[in-house]
Amino acid sequence: MASVVRMPSVLAGASEAAIASWLVAPGDEVAIGQPLAEIETEKALVEYAAEEAGVVGRLLLAVGDTGEIGDPIAVLVAVGETDADIDAALGTKAPAQAQAPAAPATQPNGHQTSVGATGARIFASPLVRKIAGERGVNLAVIAGTGPNGRIVRRDLEQFLAARPERGAEAAGEIAGDVPKDGRQESAPRPPLPNGDRLVPHTQMRRAIARRLTESKATTPHFYMTTECIVDELLELRKRINESSPVKISVNDFVVMAAGVAFRDVPEANVTWTDEGMLEHGSVDISIAVAVEGGLFTPVLRGVDGKRLSDIARESQDLARRARDRQLRQEELEGGTISISNLGMYGTLEFSGIINPSQSGLLAVGAATQQPVVTDGAVTVATVMRCTLSIDHRALDGALAARWLAAFTSRLEHPLAAIV
Repeated sequence: MASVVRMPSVLAGASEAAIASWLVAPGDEVAIGQPLAEIETEKALVEYAAEEAGVVGRLLLAVGDTGEIGDPIAVLVAVGETDADIDAALGTKAPAQAQAPAAPATQPNGHQTSVGATGARIFASPLVRKIAGERGVNLAVIAGTGPNGRIVRRDLEQFLAARPERGAEAAGEIAGDVPKDGRQESAPRPPLPNGDRLVPHTQMRRAIARRLTESKATTPHFYMTTECIVDELLELRKRINESSPVKISVNDFVVMAAGVAFRDVPEANVTWTDEGMLEHGSVDISIAVAVEGGLFTPVLRGVDGKRLSDIARESQDLARRARDRQLRQEELEGGTISISNLGMYGTLEFSGIINPSQSGLLAVGAATQQPVVTDGAVTVATVMRCTLSIDHRALDGALAARWLAAFTSRLEHPLAAIV
């Protein structure tokens, strides 16, 4: 019997994903465990393997198409089965559907339908309908390119991107569902000034906006700043890189110092949950990696027990695969704290927003020479400012200050951390 392959939940919390590439074609025989496609979310690119054996009968999404978790993406058939069997598996030829009344309904796969002004049924996902309602868009005027003509998010975004340039014509198409009081839910967007253009949000941009808005709305942030004298660190780095096969960055030292600071102050290695405080047995630290259109925060595991060269090697590998969209799901989950370093851009000091579920973020600025007072004498030293954002539910001020002091000491005396 034909078997429907559905969009997998490849990342916790993701509501939709896209087909980055198909690894099979119609007519191919597949075995259990054989990769079918590369699935892309806003954070990861993962291979999705077949859970059943069969022959690829139909691919329902093209490369680049987005579907919600649970949407049909392909159909596997047995030898001898035809398009009619595929249609039956998808429910597209079911008599009950053909005779369905002209009223709101729900397809078997969970996609909502409605009836347009002409009597034609409109198939769209709940997410598309939600966005359309918020933007005042009548879905009847959009041609769907998804399976069986369903309106997918890409169709709506393309319509919204073109709408401001269509002026009065587009304004006449903005109808939406009118509430009982007769008012429109939202007014049409006015035409953009000459030279401006509306660029639809990417999945990554939407995810960043959603998660950081959630963090600022639900996590009580407070901030602490330290100044680290890093002349000893820079000299040690220079000597190491003269002979090391793995080049060490300043950020590698920062990650190492943070890991050892959690070993010095283990009670700070916690995250808040509604059920209780989660005490971590391993020091796992996320590193922020800038990519086109956003950033990823892959996690280094067991940092407190790693050599500096191992931290450097693993950080470089994670950064490379982040830029190539090849991170695995487990490499993006967990961690107590994130480290974001903008010093290479000349930024002197900044504060960051905590990644949801973590308890802190360390923002690292540029190392610059400035006058400092030591034992009553003014000297010139290389100073780097680091600002710690803390979840006040998980750490109180005194505990966070102890951790930051331990981090500062380890960064200013890196040789002790290495040995």
